[in-house]
Amino acid sequence: MQLRTIMLDDTAAIDLIAQRMRATLVEVEGEEAGGGMYSMDWLRDRVRWHLDGRAAEVVIAEDLTGAIVGHTIYRIEADADDAPFGLVSTTYVVPQARRLGVAQQLLARAESWFRGHGLPQCCTWTSSTNAPLIALYARNGFVQVERALNELSRTPMVRLAKQLAAR
Repeated sequence: MQLRTIMLDDTAAIDLIAQRMRATLVEVEGEEAGGGMYSMDWLRDRVRWHLDGRAAEVVIAEDLTGAIVGHTIYRIEADADDAPFGLVSTTYVVPQARRLGVAQQLLARAESWFRGHGLPQCCTWTSSTNAPLIALYARNGFVQVERALNELSRTPMVRLAKQLAAR
């Protein structure tokens, strides 16, 4: 398994990640809500927005044949008091590569990037029914710190957070 960041000129990877972002929404929200939540153009633009490198990163996982079997997108955010934190925006692993440690490697990469940027905390939001992702994050020291409804779909969501060690 190889992890690498993608660049703006990698249009094939950008398209694939956008498709898989939609697949994530369908898995979590269902076909009707998840499939219609965002246009493919919006999803592609969202991937591109994260290709800054200084405040965000898009990482893909490639298997031994070079096929993209997963991705994660993470960025630096600020809370209401303007304190910075790391946010894992989305993670996706193709079904045939799940339970093989791909998501674990992607999460470790995000945490390392957050630490490298001196962030004191990181988190993610997911559906309260996304048991596999919640379990992965719990195994990595994340705890549930907040519950809220998704603003668009009204799906019950949980925020999982972790304090990061000081540098």
